[in-house]
Amino acid sequence: MYEIEFLGRYLHVLVGIVWIGMLYYFNFVQTEYFKEAEAGAKADAMAKLAPRALWWFRWGAMLTFLTGAYLLHKVGAFGATMPAIWMGALAGTFMFLNVWIIIWPNQQIVLGMKEGEGPVAAAKAGLASRTNTLFSGPMLLGMLASKHLPLGGTDTGLYAALGLIVVLEANALFGGLGPMKSVKGVIHSSLGLTVVVFGLMNYL
Repeated sequence: MYEIEFLGRYLHVLVGIVWIGMLYYFNFVQTEYFKEAEAGAKADAMAKLAPRALWWFRWGAMLTFLTGAYLLHKVGAFGATMPAIWMGALAGTFMFLNVWIIIWPNQQIVLGMKEGEGPVAAAKAGLASRTNTLFSGPMLLGMLASKHLPLGGTDTGLYAALGLIVVLEANALFGGLGPMKSVKGVIHSSLGLTVVVFGLMNYL
């Protein structure tokens, strides 16, 4: 049992690195490059590079979600689940759903793989991708704090953190980029959200 659980954790971290690594690549590197690239170079990258990167991105998300669900079941089954894991799991689940329900379908339109309004699809995918980058900070806090940083807050703090994550996901569906328009903005927003979530779950 311990070997199987360890293998689950190992795979969860490994595929999670692939997923979040690709997420950061898209937000910090590729998107900024596309803003400055010449038309020919951008077209070539969209035809040959982006589809490959999106393959690793979406299947990394799928395997991370599945191994995480397995681990959450195992930890919960033994009664050792810390409140922080539920916040991290909620953020991670929204991130997974954003990949498969919003980002990938809209990126298919952007890349000309299926019909649709390119600018609208790009905006939807971009907002969801920025939101996933925003969630990556508190998601990691939840994963690590569940084992390595017991938080001293009450259920009220947990519910407040969960509610905040839900509100921000609603913004991903119906809102706008706000301070997440730039790379610096989304990094600062993610770090700020992580601090706020930590405060809610540790002091409230």
